[in-house]
Amino acid sequence: MKVVLIDDHTLFRDGLRELLERRGINVVSAVGDGESGIQASLNRSPDVILLDLRMPDITGINVLASLLAENLDVPISILTTSPNKGDLADSLRNGARGYLLKDMEPDDLVVALNDIVSGKTVVAPELTSALAELVQDGLQEVVDGPSGPFDKLTPRELEILCHLSEGQSNKVIARHLMIADGTVKLHVKSILRKLGVHSRVEVAVMAVENDVCGDSNKTSTS
Repeated sequence: MKVVLIDDHTLFRDGLRELLERRGINVVSAVGDGESGIQASLNRSPDVILLDLRMPDITGINVLASLLAENLDVPISILTTSPNKGDLADSLRNGARGYLLKDMEPDDLVVALNDIVSGKTVVAPELTSALAELVQDGLQEVVDGPSGPFDKLTPRELEILCHLSEGQSNKVIARHLMIADGTVKLHVKSILRKLGVHSRVEVAVMAVENDVCGDSNKTSTS
């Protein structure tokens, strides 16, 4: 079995790689950020992808969405510390075939990976009741009260949205936020998908009409 491992914590990533390889699993790539993980997933032909949920710049959910958009026919499992039902719902909604917790036994992880590769969807036993509730609710958003389209955006996506509303290019946004152009591009794709629009202009109009960024457009000097 060939695995791509995407996790921003170096000690955990290196330790898990060693544990898996001791059990005969070939970790073909172990990387610490979402952009590198996307490229490794597309280029290394893994049998399964293990993906951390909370990473800087590009979250696990955004990586999931990007790989789904690429029509990558490889099962992806979230491996996280979060037992949150909302995170579970977001992961499954965006195409995850597994949702596993980092405190599980290594041998149990190997069993779960084999099940996922064989076509099963595997969720940590601790979250069985949460999964049952989500299935009953049709994987609807787990929130307290009504939500708007912008509530789906991460803090970084909201930040980039405000730059988009000023008509800035990816290169200018990347320079302003000190991140890679490719990272901005992935965020923009995620913003378009979450808001259900097809162009940067539509996004900018939505942001201005809904006053998402307040007075930031008037005060920005970038």
